[in-house]
Amino acid sequence: MNTSVDEPDARRLAGDARDGNLPMECRICWYLYDPTEGDPVGQVSPGTAFHDIPDDWCCPRCDNDKSYFLPAT
Repeated sequence: MNTSVDEPDARRLAGDARDGNLPMECRICWYLYDPTEGDPVGQVSPGTAFHDIPDDWCCPRCDNDKSYFLPAT
């Protein structure tokens, strides 16, 4: 079992997570990005998969980049 905070558990990155259809959670502030809602603050339209968000998008709560997000369970 992978318990590292720095590396996601590969089992969690299967299926919908790769497709971007799962909610993604910031591992710093626990902000939840839900693709069905998008991010009105960051001008991300509802229905936008996480992998389709622009690379310069940041967490609206703590301002960290996309690399700090993991699939929510």
